[in-house]
Amino acid sequence: MAYGRNLPWKTALRISERRVQVRTSGLLQLPRARCHFSSSPGNLTRIRTGWSSTSLALGRTSSFPSTTTTTVTTTDTAQALRFGYHRRLSVSALRLKGKPPPKNNGNTEIEEVEEGTKRKEKKDEHNNVKVDNGNARSGDSAPLLGEIPKGESGGTSGRGNGGNDSGSSGSGGGRRRGASDRALSKPTVPDIYPQVMALPIAKRPLFPGFYKAVTIRDPAVAAAIQEMMKRGQPYIGAFLFKDENVDRDTIQSTDEVHEVGVFAQITSAFPIHGEDGSLTAVFFEEEVEKKQLAPNPYATSFLKKHNVSIVDVENLVEESYDKKSPVIRAVTSEIVNVFKEVANLNPLFRDQISTFSMSQSSGNVIDEPAKLADFAAAVSAGEVKELQEVLETLGVEERLQKSLVVLKKELMNAQLQSKISKDVEAKIQKRQREYWLVEQMKGIRRELGIESDGKDRLIEKFKEKAEMLAMPEAVKKVFEEELNKLAHLETAASEFNVTRNYLDWLTQIPWGQRSNENYNIKHAMTVLDEDHYGLEDVKDRILEFIAVGKLRGSVEGKIICFVGPPGVGKTSIGKSIARALNRQFYRFSVGGLTDVAEIKGHRRTYIGALPGRIIQALKKCETENPLILIDEVDKIGHGHHQGDPASALLELLDPEQNSSFLDHYMDVPVDLSKVLFVCTANMTDTIPRPLLDRMEMIELSGYVADEKMAIADKYLAPQARETSGLKNVDVVLQKDAIEELIKSYCRESGVRNLKKQIEKVFRKSALKIVRDLGEAALPEEKAMTQESKAVLGEPEKRTGQVSKEEEGKAADVEKETCEQPQAPLAVPEWVHVTIDRNNLKDYVGPPVFISDRLYDITPPGVVMGLAWTQMGGAALYVESILETALTPSSRPALERTGNLKDVMKESTLVAYAFAKSMMSQKFPQNHFFDKARVHLHCPEGAVPKDGPSAGITMATSLMSLALDHKIDPTIAMTGELTVTGKVLRIGGLREKAVAARRSGAKTIIFPVDNTSDWLELPENIKEGLEGLSASWYGDVFDIVFKDLDKERAGNLWQEQLKGENPDTEASDEHDND
Repeated sequence: MAYGRNLPWKTALRISERRVQVRTSGLLQLPRARCHFSSSPGNLTRIRTGWSSTSLALGRTSSFPSTTTTTVTTTDTAQALRFGYHRRLSVSALRLKGKPPPKNNGNTEIEEVEEGTKRKEKKDEHNNVKVDNGNARSGDSAPLLGEIPKGESGGTSGRGNGGNDSGSSGSGGGRRRGASDRALSKPTVPDIYPQVMALPIAKRPLFPGFYKAVTIRDPAVAAAIQEMMKRGQPYIGAFLFKDENVDRDTIQSTDEVHEVGVFAQITSAFPIHGEDGSLTAVFFEEEVEKKQLAPNPYATSFLKKHNVSIVDVENLVEESYDKKSPVIRAVTSEIVNVFKEVANLNPLFRDQISTFSMSQSSGNVIDEPAKLADFAAAVSAGEVKELQEVLETLGVEERLQKSLVVLKKELMNAQLQSKISKDVEAKIQKRQREYWLVEQMKGIRRELGIESDGKDRLIEKFKEKAEMLAMPEAVKKVFEEELNKLAHLETAASEFNVTRNYLDWLTQIPWGQRSNENYNIKHAMTVLDEDHYGLEDVKDRILEFIAVGKLRGSVEGKIICFVGPPGVGKTSIGKSIARALNRQFYRFSVGGLTDVAEIKGHRRTYIGALPGRIIQALKKCETENPLILIDEVDKIGHGHHQGDPASALLELLDPEQNSSFLDHYMDVPVDLSKVLFVCTANMTDTIPRPLLDRMEMIELSGYVADEKMAIADKYLAPQARETSGLKNVDVVLQKDAIEELIKSYCRESGVRNLKKQIEKVFRKSALKIVRDLGEAALPEEKAMTQESKAVLGEPEKRTGQVSKEEEGKAADVEKETCEQPQAPLAVPEWVHVTIDRNNLKDYVGPPVFISDRLYDITPPGVVMGLAWTQMGGAALYVESILETALTPSSRPALERTGNLKDVMKESTLVAYAFAKSMMSQKFPQNHFFDKARVHLHCPEGAVPKDGPSAGITMATSLMSLALDHKIDPTIAMTGELTVTGKVLRIGGLREKAVAARRSGAKTIIFPVDNTSDWLELPENIKEGLEGLSASWYGDVFDIVFKDLDKERAGNLWQEQLKGENPDTEASDEHDND
């Protein structure tokens, strides 16, 4: 926003005085400058400003108060300008005191000053004054800066100026007076200065008598300051930004700054980066002599070319006050007392107060309350708003009170800092003293032989552990080397902890420690039967393992893998095996594992390294022959950057290699040949082939209905009754209810869902009992045990009377007790709950499966097949229909749906091709496939299906549709079909047989190569099923189409295809989508 020359702007400033030192790289250009301003107390000055340019660029500011003020008294009041260009030096003096003000207007006064300066430079060249880095030095003993009175600071710049400005340091202030007794004095400040440049400041206001550093980044302002110094007019008006976060070098609006500011004199200016060839000007302070200048609107007209703001100055007089006023004297005394307290807490304040006291002309700060108020606000780190209010207040009494408030806050801050510092120091000293005493006590104990070093005890502990272990020679050698290394390490060294942790792990591995195994076969059978029903293959394999160990006298480790659907007891059987063999049990899952370090550990070079899970298992079990169950081995991940965990298991599960298993952390061979590894998996397709070859596979098929019934009756129901709090309650779950649960709610291969449903039945029963009886019939306080009474502090029954005090104490303890242990609620004996088939849905809801099979009566084209899934076996129906009616002009096609994968799609094409071939051979007059557009579907469509075992089922479905013959709904079949009609072997016959029986099938057709699998099935699975094998599809045809009317089948579809020459149909294109 630009302002015109005639736009008025009124602001008030305090008069201040400064010593000026300008250091610049050029005469007129100062692109970056840091300006120090100082102000002296005096009359307040009101500034009326008129903008003489369209823009104003000013710099960011930061303030700090001055702590030293030096008044140089000379015999003559003069102004000394020293301009140094590179290595040249010239000194000239301009005397202003005593010269009458010029009467003419214009720039006559400025021109006379410049001419006097030039003459003085020529006159004083013989003084041979040198300037080095801004510090003026004289070749003789003549004083250059004037003599400093005793007791005052030698530095003339004060703390507010940093104490390091060129030409104003302590060395400059302490120069001795020369023989010529010439003194240079600073220029006088006029009472009415016509115009000055306006400069905004930020963060803190400037107070009279203090310094403030301002960084100017605008080249125009820097050049204006340089020319002001050259002309002997180093005066500016300093205004404070209202917004503390302003970071601009321009004033966009008069509302951005406060109305009251300070009339300040520039004491020094120099570039931020000290370039060679600088301009230096030093103004020396003494008692300011006001000089009246005639108002001349053109005295500062030279600033117009610099695009800066110009302000007109008027005097602003403080309100009169009485120094002897009780209020003023009381507030002044309080400020002095607060200063004393702050000085005791903060040494910096002590120096500032001392400097301020010496700078007062009266010698007593109480006699100058106005200056004291300004000083109190200047040295306090108060809020900007409060400090600005002190500056704007003209009444001395009110200003003193506001300064006292700011100073009180500073005292509170100093007291808090002192308290925090003392507390921290006390804690540190206490810890240091405790540490010193502990170390001294340790030294005394060692000298007396009472106690040895902690490291020695640690080494002895490791040696004692090693003596109880049967370490191999290679391991013992490593142990001794690490122990020797530990003995020579300092306890504070990082390597000490690494070595100690390694020795700790090395001595916690159970070298040579084994558990006594139980080779009693009867005991093993009892344990296995107690925990699991069925699973004869698993039990037989464990008994074989025990028998071999009993004959050999020792048992070697084995790797067994249980494969089966979820919920059949793969994980739980591992615990039973460990209990039967009297071995320790450890389980960890590798499902989703992608980091090989979980198995083989991290190397010791890593921070926080640990051994793998196998070494951790040995440590936890404390024997070298535990049973380690590796769960979900078929779901192990494949790491990209952390190695391949499946490959790491190869060494672990190889009987030829695991006798010297090498963990990355231990880095010594560990014998795992005595460990019995048991793995579990749902399927073998995702297990890597090399890993699969190292394991002995035992398949766990799903349970049939009879097995589920026995498991629910013997294991699941009693366990659910106890967990539901109905152990002593007459709640009966009848067998017909369990049968209904198995048939209509839980058809999966395992019993996990069956367990959930039984638990739900008993929970509903518990809720029904509580609701029917009501909570009033089962009071909780009557069911409290003796332990509960002891916790509550209930007094024992005594024959005498119990005092009221004891009763009150017991009541208080009872109220304060939050958790009261309670005994099970006593349910009356007359409560009886029975769950049967009729009321089962009240507990578990409506049935999930309505019927045993999808079709009770199958139409032509629908056949029941069998499939294997991860959950066990399932019935897979194949449906075929004729999409459009047969006509002489129709074209053949085959549409397939049902979420079929690649292998199963190929099976449909094979079955379609074989069906057409068989139809042409057995029924040449039946031209169904020559004209039929067939749609083949396998429900359910949301379930992905793949595999070749549905080949004979699809062929039978197509043949049933072509021959218009219904297939018996109690016949289920499975088998892979080739284009020549050969029936190939399939897998999962046990699961498929279970599914067939669950679906109500009575006959199952399977490949002849699976006859041995059929014979190995338990009788409870085969019960009610007739197993028929087939080598060729002709065998299947004879079974399912045994009552087919062949004459009718051969003459089918002739009515629909009448008038069409069958010999021309062979050339039709087939659309086999």
